[in-house]
Amino acid sequence: MTKRAAPPGGSGRIVVANRPSMNVSRDRTAWLQGGAAVCRQPPLRPAQPRRIVLLGPPGIGKGTQAGLLCAALGACYLSTGEILRTTRTGTPFAIAPGLRTALNYARRGDTVPNDTLLEIINERCHCLTCPGGFVLDGFPHTLLQAEALDRLLATNGLALDAVVLYELPASRIVPRLLGRRICTTCQRTYHVKTLPPRTPGICDDCQTKLVQRREDRIDSIRLLQGTYALSPRPLVAYYQQRGLLVTVQAAGSPEEVFERTISAFRTITAARPGWQSLPPLPAAEVEIGSGI
Repeated sequence: MTKRAAPPGGSGRIVVANRPSMNVSRDRTAWLQGGAAVCRQPPLRPAQPRRIVLLGPPGIGKGTQAGLLCAALGACYLSTGEILRTTRTGTPFAIAPGLRTALNYARRGDTVPNDTLLEIINERCHCLTCPGGFVLDGFPHTLLQAEALDRLLATNGLALDAVVLYELPASRIVPRLLGRRICTTCQRTYHVKTLPPRTPGICDDCQTKLVQRREDRIDSIRLLQGTYALSPRPLVAYYQQRGLLVTVQAAGSPEEVFERTISAFRTITAARPGWQSLPPLPAAEVEIGSGI
């Protein structure tokens, strides 16, 4: 398997060659809108759909890895953070009650309560049972949420295949968060040092002024204070006991972390069928950031 490295100074594209390419542009209409909404494009139906949860603090690169994993596995990327960001920039559809409550907390800079986050998930429960599988980022945060997710999947005869815990010292994550800039129109992400736009402070795609999210400053403070170091412990223990957890060091390039993640999957024994029985991973061609 060969890879073409991302061009320096721009939006990266990882290309895994030697196998037929997969279209990785997923329609997430149902996920973003919730309720009875359906995706305009039917989901991919891989021979063995996989359902994966990503854990780790903000800024560690979960979004980048989710994109690569979805391309390789044919799954959909389901991010609770994407729901909030997309809705705050203006949406043409009706906002469900759970999401409306979450937005009120987010606008104040407060953490969205666990029960509200669970309500958002319930408003989109059909996405979690999609035949294409998923890579879930931003949920669960607590043991109760993890148990609720398990019950939802079990009701439909499904179960998680893996839970990935990405790790990196806070001293290396904080600069990522503080340097991150977002286009409020298209949601494209940049970094002032590692992934700058062609024109400083302006989005390459839509010429909108880039901003620093208030959450990135707050998350940086929490990381430095060690807040996130304690929060995932119950989840880690829960998934360890079930034989689903793999810990992956998030240092290095996105493709290095991706290869590390795939390698770790093959140590999981709880998934049925096991990861060892998978055919070679298909090609992935994905627009990525730089682990930001």
